[in-house]
Amino acid sequence: MDKLFDSPWMLRLTALFLALALFLYIQIEEKRMAETGSSNETDVITNVPLEVYYDHENLFVTGLPDTVDVKVSGSSAIVMKTKLEKDFKVFVDLNSLAIGEHSVTIQQENFSEKLNVSIDPKFVNVKIEEKITEEFRVEPEMNNRLVKDDFIVKSMTIQPTRVSITGAKSVIDSISYVKATVTGDKGIEKSFEQQATVKVLDRDLNKLDVQVNPEKVNVKVDISEYSRELPITLKETGELPEGVTIEKLSLVTSKVTVYGKKTAIDALKEVVVEVDRAQLKESGSYDFKITLPTGATKLSQDQLTIHADVINESVSEEENVSKVDAEVSTDETEGN
Repeated sequence: MDKLFDSPWMLRLTALFLALALFLYIQIEEKRMAETGSSNETDVITNVPLEVYYDHENLFVTGLPDTVDVKVSGSSAIVMKTKLEKDFKVFVDLNSLAIGEHSVTIQQENFSEKLNVSIDPKFVNVKIEEKITEEFRVEPEMNNRLVKDDFIVKSMTIQPTRVSITGAKSVIDSISYVKATVTGDKGIEKSFEQQATVKVLDRDLNKLDVQVNPEKVNVKVDISEYSRELPITLKETGELPEGVTIEKLSLVTSKVTVYGKKTAIDALKEVVVEVDRAQLKESGSYDFKITLPTGATKLSQDQLTIHADVINESVSEEENVSKVDAEVSTDETEGN
């Protein structure tokens, strides 16, 4: 036996057999790889849109993700082709389900049969409800800390004032706030106009899954200097003309708005207007200048109109003398 294996011919035959076996193995592997394209591979296709089939006109569905992840395993060539072309789809069909809560399986179509496909998540819990639409008033809002010191938000107006909100009945019933928030950089000191997105919130300020029409509204923000409305106090100065007595001084306007730095304006309690009595010679209306208080930058008006009721004794005496002269002239005429 040993002599047989020691034979050069036997060694040559054995070597030839092994070479043929290796050749055949390589050929088979090359053929298999040519048919499959390459070795197996596993990859995850992320953010695949989830299609949903149901009665969109009358029903509203909550609980579904917008996208899912799809794990595919198979030959590298087919995996790569699937990722690039994305001619597949993942979906849930809810058309046969009644109103209520359901656990549904996410389905898939148009994947190669040579691929092993798994979807994450595989199941989803959905709630199917009646779809309703209602109108709500939109409230504009703005963080006052965005406004520059010593300036205030005087007013905010919104257009349109109402929006249509569509969603599940239970969600619509839970709406507590419909707001349009104005944003901007800190230090705002001028009025401006902005498009703001409408937010729909429940009582706990959670954002609700609803459809809003229109999604954005126009907000006008009126910014002005800090101001306060203060009462007017009259301070009489100067001497009255001879024979004049003041019976009453009345204000046409009893208050004035004062603008300026908050600390200075808050320290004021009134605006004093000096009335020069030397000008009050007869009853009537008089205009007096309003002096700008310390720390104020401007006033809502710079003049104050007052009405003075006065008695002018010298005028009265002249009128009496004229009246007596007129009576005397009348008597003399009648005597002739």
